[in-house]
Amino acid sequence: MKILFSKALLFLMFFTLFSCETKNQKAESKPYKAGVILSFDDAYVDEWAEADAALRKYDWKATFNVCRIDSIGAPEIKTLLEMQKYGHEIAGHGYHHYNAVKFVKQNGIDAYMKQKIDPMIVSMKKKSFNVTSFAYPYGERSDELDKALSKDFKIIRGRAFGGEVPEKQDSYFNNSKIVFAFDIDNSHIHFSIPYVLELLDYAKKHNKILLLCGHKPVKNVTENYQVNIETLEFICKYMKLNDLKFYKLSDLDNLLPESK
Repeated sequence: MKILFSKALLFLMFFTLFSCETKNQKAESKPYKAGVILSFDDAYVDEWAEADAALRKYDWKATFNVCRIDSIGAPEIKTLLEMQKYGHEIAGHGYHHYNAVKFVKQNGIDAYMKQKIDPMIVSMKKKSFNVTSFAYPYGERSDELDKALSKDFKIIRGRAFGGEVPEKQDSYFNNSKIVFAFDIDNSHIHFSIPYVLELLDYAKKHNKILLLCGHKPVKNVTENYQVNIETLEFICKYMKLNDLKFYKLSDLDNLLPESK
């Protein structure tokens, strides 16, 4: 009787373990369509609106990471709210535009959260922005900052600074809430249309989500931190021709593996 009970207990333990592993595997397996996240930083609201008008024919969606929210005028706030209503994401980029790593080194993580994050969240909420994502000013981050910001944001975006071959590039969604975007501003040292094409081809071939970021969309580039609207047109045309999906940063939260 004891032998039969022991065998039954072992079988039950094995079945339970197998079932849990199967459930976890199913939870972790969240297939998604290849696509691109186009994100823009700072507060170039008028230029963002011009780009939006030019690119809506592609049914595009983008994430606009806003800083200095209380320095933006009422007409620009109205424009951002209209863009949010259309389906774009308005995300956080700091109450000011301080380098988070340098600020924390000088003042500590608590001061950063109280001075640069909490006021931003309060102000953006008052202005009816549903903020669940955050992009680091200058793209610089740390594990300490990631941990602190994770309490307030579902997705946190840094920048991929290198120009590695696509398979070694960090600018693809990696099933983590900490993600990195490749900079498509014309002034970026590694930017070129052929390289962006390589990144897009890799995303399509390997079913990846490519993250890209820029700042000020313009028709004619005259200074740093500007992205040519022709570049955005090129990306959108490629996506339509190759059936890639437009994602926003906030969309990634639904693709994250469920916690065990």
